[in-house]
Amino acid sequence: MRSDFWKRRFSGLIILQCMRWYLRYPLSYRNLEEIMEERGVEVDHTTIYRWVQKYAPMFEKRLRWYSKTLGFTWKVDETYIKIKGQWKYLYRAIASTGETIDFMLSHKRDTKSAIRFFKKALKQCHDHPCQINSDQNPAYGKAIKIMKVNGSLSPNVKHTQVKYNNNRIESDHARLKRRLRTMLGFQSFPTADRTLKGIEAMLMMVKKQTYFLKKPLNDQIELINKLFYIYS
Repeated sequence: MRSDFWKRRFSGLIILQCMRWYLRYPLSYRNLEEIMEERGVEVDHTTIYRWVQKYAPMFEKRLRWYSKTLGFTWKVDETYIKIKGQWKYLYRAIASTGETIDFMLSHKRDTKSAIRFFKKALKQCHDHPCQINSDQNPAYGKAIKIMKVNGSLSPNVKHTQVKYNNNRIESDHARLKRRLRTMLGFQSFPTADRTLKGIEAMLMMVKKQTYFLKKPLNDQIELINKLFYIYS
């Protein structure tokens, strides 16, 4: 099998280290360039950007194989993401205990987008949720009713719109926004989408919602390397 880092000038370990630091900590690409220079590795910040764009989506997709079973109570909300000076919407769903269920970047905040998000999130679960709590956005209620009628969602799912019940996901948004603050916005929708996939995947690891994470930092490094077939 051909390595994911075939024909790369730098080793997979260096590439994954840069990707992991960028997704985990509030660092800019230029910050990482300076940090790597201190460690004796001369790499341009644009090269690190290309690494993140290529490997972050792969990281998120492969990490899903190690996800633990999620709860049956969903807390759903969307937060704003600035892309090229315009606000877009990041739909997010977490379990009642805080684990990330799924997320989706969207141009619009409407019923069609909500349906797309729910369908995407359902693929990450073994069964339909028992309860979905959202804010007062009417698109959620309309989406749930449509999906119940067409059979995409169980008719027994209870939909509530209690504001204080979404405090946990609001806190989770804040954690995400702290990481995004140093990025000063994205320049394109695809760039934002690929980067956010990596950041959300890293948040899943920090929340320990994947298997094999007993010693958080060391196990994170080992699991990420394993996802890219690098073994110590």
